Amino acid sequence: MTAFIIRRLLQFIPTLLGVVLLVFILFNWIGGDPAYLLAGKISNPEQIANIRKQIGVDQPYHIQLWIFITQIATGDFGVSWATNEKVSTIFATRLVPSLTVLLPMLVIGALLAMGLALLVAYRRGSLTDRAIMIGCTVGQSISILVYIIVFQYVFAYQLGWFPVQGWGQDFWINLIKFSALPIIVGVAVSLAPDTRLYRTFFLDEMHQDYVRTARASGLSESRVMGVHVLRNAAIPIVTNVMIQLPALLAGAFLIERFFSIPGIGREVLLAVERSDFPLIKAVTVYVAMATLVINLLTDILYKAIDPRVQLK
Repeated sequence: MTAFIIRRLLQFIPTLLGVVLLVFILFNWIGGDPAYLLAGKISNPEQIANIRKQIGVDQPYHIQLWIFITQIATGDFGVSWATNEKVSTIFATRLVPSLTVLLPMLVIGALLAMGLALLVAYRRGSLTDRAIMIGCTVGQSISILVYIIVFQYVFAYQLGWFPVQGWGQDFWINLIKFSALPIIVGVAVSLAPDTRLYRTFFLDEMHQDYVRTARASGLSESRVMGVHVLRNAAIPIVTNVMIQLPALLAGAFLIERFFSIPGIGREVLLAVERSDFPLIKAVTVYVAMATLVINLLTDILYKAIDPRVQLK
């Protein structure tokens, strides 16, 4: 296990360097000159040259690349071109609101989808199974914008159960009051595709020999499904859940925008609109690093779930 972790950590270095080089090329050679974007439509060559000097894009490419690598190593990506706020401060203040919404959304959605998928897999071919699968197909076909608008109108405007928008300073008030409706929307959006996917995982395991053996041994159906089938289907389910974790660093753009949540997702969306390259590059690098770490944690979880898994 230790040797495997060390090898994977060493593999992080060339992978991350490749990501850094790709991001640098995209933003510096393909993305165009940011000075023209920041100067606006009414500008002159002197203003553009001054902006290029202020943001450091007048330096040779190899110096800019070294500065970018230094920023990653130190965790200091400079300041936002749009607001002049430190990028590290933006992450520190905007990431908590995003996680306040996205973490409960991910956990609740995964648990509900697993329970519903286990039910329909057990009742495969029945009216219940067909009705839920039809509902999942319909739900999966509806845009998230429709969910947001309908839920805001019904639960916030008509019934008055939740505020339409807003955010405060107290964590628990934000979690219980302002995050409740966004979490419900996110769970409703993810429930249909996750249920269909997890149902497939459970059905694949239900046809294995060990399930027939467990039933022939006299084990109850609830134990067969809740212990044996669920545990063996846990690996692909864990994979599906873990691959969603890096996206938490980028936030949920539409949900945060429509519910006025001051999270990192809304900040990234504004950065794209303003061509705020330092913030966009920082988010890209952080998501790449989180992906590498979470892939390693996923492999370790495989071993914890199923001791038969060999880490090589």
